[in-house]
Amino acid sequence: MRVVLSTADLSAADRSERWHEAVSRTFVPLDVNILEENPSPGRIVTQQLGATQVSNVQAGSQEVTRSKRLIARDGKEYLILTLQHRGIAIKEQDGRECRIEPGNFSISDSSRTFRKKVEGDFRFTSFQFPRKDLRVRDEDLHALTAQSFSGHKGSAALVASYFARMAREAAGFDDFVGRQFVATGLDLLALVINERRGRFRPQAPESAAAMTVRVKDHILQNLSDPDLSPTSIAAAHFISVRYLHKLFQMEGTTVGEWIRAERLERCRRDLLQSPALRLGVATIARRWGFVSPSHFSRIFRAAYGIAPRDWQVEGLSGERRTVA
Repeated sequence: MRVVLSTADLSAADRSERWHEAVSRTFVPLDVNILEENPSPGRIVTQQLGATQVSNVQAGSQEVTRSKRLIARDGKEYLILTLQHRGIAIKEQDGRECRIEPGNFSISDSSRTFRKKVEGDFRFTSFQFPRKDLRVRDEDLHALTAQSFSGHKGSAALVASYFARMAREAAGFDDFVGRQFVATGLDLLALVINERRGRFRPQAPESAAAMTVRVKDHILQNLSDPDLSPTSIAAAHFISVRYLHKLFQMEGTTVGEWIRAERLERCRRDLLQSPALRLGVATIARRWGFVSPSHFSRIFRAAYGIAPRDWQVEGLSGERRTVA
């Protein structure tokens, strides 16, 4: 269920108390210090994905503190992954201080004291989940709290992108699907933590789901490359070709079949766009990595039961809108 908490309808004098209550109710108990003379309106939108709470928060300058007193009050062990969208946050935990800029993310552990300060208008999305759900060593987690993970490059960028997309689409997930998305996201996060700490083992079972997501994302980003191959994909992820094939075998398919299906689907879609008549079938096929027009026509007919040119003509004329 989606829950919205807002102080927009309150007077400036009443906003501080209501905001403090809203923050502590949404997350774990926190002390909140508003740094504005006239507090800006604040808004929190939350929804659940299984045991994970997804919250979009926006407000003005403030500082929040998780003290030993507040930890003793609830005794719950949650981790909070925060994606910063607007504003710069300064976070302190485990003797470290870091600066979280827009596009980056950080991790906080509610079982230990922390402080976060944001000056100016800000917006972030947080994911709060039980500590036990993230399968990493305590010493590795403790070493990476209050550190900024780049949302612009490397494995951390995939985590940032995945969690951001999950937050955008969360409202449309049923409970089962939501739990599956969260599980994969936490596998990805564990993978990044283990990489950062030099513990990455691609053969470990807990790494398989995360690695599969990374591989598929890489493939989708490079579908137009006709030279995309198991060898190049494996090399890009520092794994063996054999292990790459094993990842797809666990899903009941092969690397080649998955690439072909994704390319065909994009061709099928693009052929129904009006400019496609001018571009031609062969051009659309080459756009998505098919080198031979005749080969493309054969596998398109095998997949959809119709020649690509006929699909295009019937679809654009309004006679066919979906694949039978």
